[in-house]
Amino acid sequence: MDDLKKLRILMVSDFFYPNFGGVENHIYYLSQCLLELGHKVVVMTHAYGTRSGVRYMTGGLKVYYVPWKPFFLQNTLPTLYGTLPILRTILVREKISLVHGHQAFSTLCHEALMHARTMGYKVVFTDHSLYGFADIGSIHMNKVLQFTLADVNQAICVSHTSKENTVLRSGLPPEKVFMIPNAVDTAMFKPAPKRLSCDEIVIVVISRLVYRKGADLLVEVIPEVCRLHPNVRFIIGGDGPKRVRLEEMREKYSLQDRVEMLGPVPHADVRSALITGHIFLNSSLTEAFCIAILEAASCGLLTVSTRVGGVPEVLPDDMIVLAEPDPNDMVQAIKKAIQKLPTIDPHVMHLRIKELYSWHDVARRTEIVYRHALNCPSEKLLKRLSRYLNCGAWAGKLFCLVMVVNFLLWHLLELLQPSKNIEEVPDLPYPEYQQLYKPQDVEQG
Repeated sequence: MDDLKKLRILMVSDFFYPNFGGVENHIYYLSQCLLELGHKVVVMTHAYGTRSGVRYMTGGLKVYYVPWKPFFLQNTLPTLYGTLPILRTILVREKISLVHGHQAFSTLCHEALMHARTMGYKVVFTDHSLYGFADIGSIHMNKVLQFTLADVNQAICVSHTSKENTVLRSGLPPEKVFMIPNAVDTAMFKPAPKRLSCDEIVIVVISRLVYRKGADLLVEVIPEVCRLHPNVRFIIGGDGPKRVRLEEMREKYSLQDRVEMLGPVPHADVRSALITGHIFLNSSLTEAFCIAILEAASCGLLTVSTRVGGVPEVLPDDMIVLAEPDPNDMVQAIKKAIQKLPTIDPHVMHLRIKELYSWHDVARRTEIVYRHALNCPSEKLLKRLSRYLNCGAWAGKLFCLVMVVNFLLWHLLELLQPSKNIEEVPDLPYPEYQQLYKPQDVEQG
């Protein structure tokens, strides 16, 4: 691929491996597919424990674990300008042509997009979650998102519901927002070789045990389902602050033999847990997409889920039973799913998911968004400041001040260390990296 077609992309987020979740998987699989298309992809995230510095993952994916420690929920402490010097160095060293930030909750993402636009780089933002409009946390987050997206070139959402939510929260023109769904690695998530007997129905729950994921709903639903269906057993994987409530529920109703608590489940072991069950239960109170549903369907499980956010867009009606986020409605949905089980063929379901969702398709569609972003005209600072002024009577002026200071700091760094003095990294194909680094030095994703 010649240089005119080859892109050099910097993925930025606080959420990446070794942490596991939907955002982390999205960045990893998208990066791997973009590498296969011939682009150069570099990931920037914060340090995880002792993991700091530069690492290489499968396929030659280069990851900068910058020496920032997580402050709250894997997010780094907001510094506004603290990340400017190191981000500038990475952008110049890797000859980056476009910056792609992920997740509205990520502090590192917001700061990277701000610095990249100041330096004249094209930027793309992907929103992976839904947020409200009424509570204090959402109000502050929406104002931060409005600031970040005021100057973004293009944005991506993982569902139509997520797109509508992002446009309303940020004031971004709808024509700038693309909808590209998540996908699943169907080679990894395959059904069990032998179909399970329906004499005992196993319902699997794999989720973070937090309020947003509906852990409190599970506390009310599980005892009722066990009372109505003596042949039903639950397997719950995951950890979080609500795990205590589930343990208490199990003790209260003496369900130790019917509710198995697996604790934290590494992503590599998720498939092993899924194929032991017939039904996958998702009790989330808000979801932009929910990759866990795709992983379960790819393993041949019938899904029961709350009808929230972008969930109704994920699977065809014959693969999922939807319910309102209400205990009684969820119990009825599980009853309906149990009656429907004899008609479900796990291998047929797997093949359908394989046709519907592919990371290679996601990468090709994302590549189109990158081209749109790169075709956007470059703008001077004054024109960009006019967009920040529209963010509010007081907030607009504050945002302009932040950007002017950022612009001055960038020029100060250029005086102290000109870009031409920063050594650029040679573009080497992955086989040559393997010769430079011993196998134990190369991280396997």
